[in-house]
Parts: sequence; C-alpha cells; structure tokens
Amino acid sequence: MERVDIKIGFGCNNYCLFCVQGKKRDFRANKDIKEIEKSLKESFAEGKREVVFTGGEPCMHPDILKVISLARDIGFKQIQIQTNGRMFAYKDFCRRAVDAGATEFSPSLHGHTAEIHDFLTGAKGSFKQTLRGIENLKDLGQYVLTNSVITSKNYRYLVKMAKVFTKLGVNQFQFAFIHLGGTAWENREWITPKKSEIMPFVKKALDIGIKAGKIVSTEAIPYCLMGGYENCIAENFIPETSIYDAGFAVKDYSKYRVSKGKTKGPNCKKCKYFKVCEGPWKEYPELYGWSEFVPVKK
Repeated sequence: MERVDIKIGFGCNNYCLFCVQGKKRDFRANKDIKEIEKSLKESFAEGKREVVFTGGEPCMHPDILKVISLARDIGFKQIQIQTNGRMFAYKDFCRRAVDAGATEFSPSLHGHTAEIHDFLTGAKGSFKQTLRGIENLKDLGQYVLTNSVITSKNYRYLVKMAKVFTKLGVNQFQFAFIHLGGTAWENREWITPKKSEIMPFVKKALDIGIKAGKIVSTEAIPYCLMGGYENCIAENFIPETSIYDAGFAVKDYSKYRVSKGKTKGPNCKKCKYFKVCEGPWKEYPELYGWSEFVPVKK
C-alpha cells in the first residue's frame, strides 16, 4: 500500500541532540489545516492509502485531532502518528486520537534509562512520559512500532532497550542509525559511533525481538554489515512513499533517498548486494571513510 508522510509542523517539546530537522522550529510555522487537507486529497487521488503525520512533534499541532479525523474521512486506511510519545502519557489524549481515527503509533525511545534518553532528547522527564505513553496505547489495544536512533551514547545498551520494548509489548521496533543532518551534524564529532563497533549490539538486540516474535528492523545500515540479518533491513520493505515537507514535496522518497541521501563507496560494485543496497547516509564516510564496508563476495 502506498504511503504519504506529511510534516504538519516543526514545533517540538524535545530538543534532541541528533535531530535531523535542526532549527526548523525557529522559523517554520505549523501548516494550517487547509494546506494539510490539500496534501491529503492530492495523495489520496494518487492512490495513497496510508498516511504518516510527523514533524517536529505532530501532537503539538493545535489541530492534530482534526487532522487525524480529516484523513479518516477522506478515506485513508492506515493513519500513523510518528511522535516522541510524550502527549500519549495522557490517556484521555490517547483515546481521543484513537476515536479520531489513528490506527498506528510510532513513539521514539532512545535509551533504556531516563539518564540516557533524557540526555539525548534534551528534555528532563521525557523518558517517563514516553514510557507511560506506550503503556497507555497498549492498554487501549493499539498497534505500536517504536523507533530508536543509534548514537554513541546508547549503542552499548541496545539489548537492554530491546528487552524494554518486549516487556512493554510493542508490536515492532526499529533501530535507525543516526542521520547526520541538522543538529546531528553539529554534534557529529562525538555523537556518531562507528558502524562496525555497533553491530554486535545491534544483532543481539534484534535477536531479542525475533525470539519474542516481534517485527524488528534496522535503517541506514548497509548489507555488508548485516550478515545473517538481511531480512531485518528496513529499506527492503519501506512502502512507496511521498513526502510533504517544509515548502516542498518529494514524490518518490525511495529515489530521493538513494540519489540525494545515501552513497556507495569505491568497492561497493564488487558486492553481491550492490543493486539492492542503498549504502550509508552520505555524511557518514566523510567522518570515517570506507574501510568498514567490505564487499560481500558474489
């Protein structure tokens, strides 16, 4: 099923040290509901039946519940809220979002403790609220898929994070390697781990989810590092997606991601996965080069 991602505003109550959106919150206002409606109707006419509302933090948009209802009334079958999860700490808000038509929730958790998560989000108390948000959503029987950004501060604890997710009963979880744009680029020298160093922790964490019967995935980690876990590479099953961003639209995000966002190294053509692998985000080899990426023999 084809999907559209709509960034409805860039305000956020977290100040993540890895935020790819950077300082957009300082000069980009929330989109008004008419602009959002136009994007929804265009996307529906193009055959999209899934929508993801994101930002920034979409739950800070004053008309978020109206936006969800609008998507439902237009005819979208899956309506996902990509969120830091904090507003869902309020169970009444959870119920109202579900009643409005939301069908999936994608909260982000970036550590197994408040010390790590709150440091990375720049918001004291955010860990407690996000956990409560996930608990509330699961109490209401909702589909929850979490996303965690892999950084130098949390990669050693991915197994513990996976155990937290399984205990919470989330339906699926993903570990996404940090994308070095915005604030993440400003902090790149200390916040970016080497991919070769994170992999033992990533694979053990995936094992926790697989054993528990969860859908698990990674994002922005090339095939050559994912030996034995190729089926967990998210790029394999990301649906065809268009994106309405801040003042521009990307009609085919897969092509955009490959042509503008990712890159391949001098030896990648020797790898048997060359045609299907997207490579790392292009900023990564600017820091660490290509020596970690060893072609898989054909």
